[in-house]
Amino acid sequence: QVQLVESGGGLVQSGGSLRLSCAASGFIFSDRVMRWVRQAPGKQLEWVSMINENGDTAHYADFVQGRFTISRDNAKNMLYLQMNNLKPEDTAMYYCARNFAATERGRGTQVTVSS
Repeated sequence: QVQLVESGGGLVQSGGSLRLSCAASGFIFSDRVMRWVRQAPGKQLEWVSMINENGDTAHYADFVQGRFTISRDNAKNMLYLQMNNLKPEDTAMYYCARNFAATERGRGTQVTVSS
């Protein structure tokens, strides 16, 4: 069955960095546009970034532009999100998702940024 397993979250100080990973299985990973989305406590799910099937095109939400970098390794069925210059407002549960509505996503990894 389809599985998406996120990892790499944690507690970091403002200005710090984290690298999130997402291990995908149960489907042809290289056939899918992949996304990172996040949800802060009490807020709606919001889109963070997306990358096309072969990894040569990426898009970012304005609030992470220039700080986050999405990438993928199709040989390993892995999706990544390098997050630099983290801010307290980046605190959220981060999910990788394989569909536009992000309903097909993993359980998430918590990112907490302290000020």
